[in-house]
Amino acid sequence: MSLNKKISASAILALKEALVAIYWRKKDLRQFIELTLENPLIVSTIDWNENTKYESVSQLIDRMVKRQDMYQTDLLKLVQEVGNINDFSHLEYWDDSKTKIKKAKESVTKLRNQAKGYFDTIAELKKAEERRETNQEKLKSSISYQQKLDELKLNFYEIASNPNAQKKGFQFEKFLNELFVFFDLDPKSAFKVTGEQIDGAFTFDNSDYLLEAKWQEKTEINAADLYTFGGKISGKLKNTLGLFISLGPFSKDCTETGSPITKSMILMDGMDLMQVLEGRIRLNELILIKRRHASQTGEIYYRMK
Repeated sequence: MSLNKKISASAILALKEALVAIYWRKKDLRQFIELTLENPLIVSTIDWNENTKYESVSQLIDRMVKRQDMYQTDLLKLVQEVGNINDFSHLEYWDDSKTKIKKAKESVTKLRNQAKGYFDTIAELKKAEERRETNQEKLKSSISYQQKLDELKLNFYEIASNPNAQKKGFQFEKFLNELFVFFDLDPKSAFKVTGEQIDGAFTFDNSDYLLEAKWQEKTEINAADLYTFGGKISGKLKNTLGLFISLGPFSKDCTETGSPITKSMILMDGMDLMQVLEGRIRLNELILIKRRHASQTGEIYYRMK
């Protein structure tokens, strides 16, 4: 990340002095710098064997300062990492360790004082990097989401082209199961209980739903179909709800029925399903809107705009 605010000369001098003081061996200092930098290749451009420690540090920092468009973030990271050092016990192994530790502490304190204004910048850099990583993850998720949705839509079209009505019905049930899995609705595949066939079930927003699905394009769903489904729902726990999905339209007696047996279900047709597959609304959001409308108005069918 490029910043407009250049690091001051006094802060650069303090950084050089602190780097020289915090490690006694050039090998340890070089390793510390390489581990700190995002772009450590510049470290290898310095002759660490022939140069004195100060010469190596001075050459390295000067080269980074000249190219702050490339190395400003790394310079700030060095300032941060050196300024955070509080343990100097690694200097105790060398002769005159007390003097070395005292000098290291003083140089680090001086760097902290010179670089106070840059620590906010460092925090901002960290937050910006976190935001960038979060945005990248969101982008990856978004791309993956759209790819999977496109696969589901293609699968739907393949089912539609199948001339075998019975196979089409089974394929539709499987397709719906995959769709519900994709939207984290915890679906269960079709199952049988005594005397009845259930096309599936799922859990959403702390409520359990039974699912009835019909690939019925040419003829309308009539109220008798809803009453049959309502009977299945009423035989379960009190708060169980139902979702009836039909590729074709619902008849007028379905959408306007006042029968209490239908008051525990909501209806979804092919146009609703296409809105989901085309990415205009998520399935869970669609169910929530339909359920809320039914709760507020008593109407079990709500056409999305």
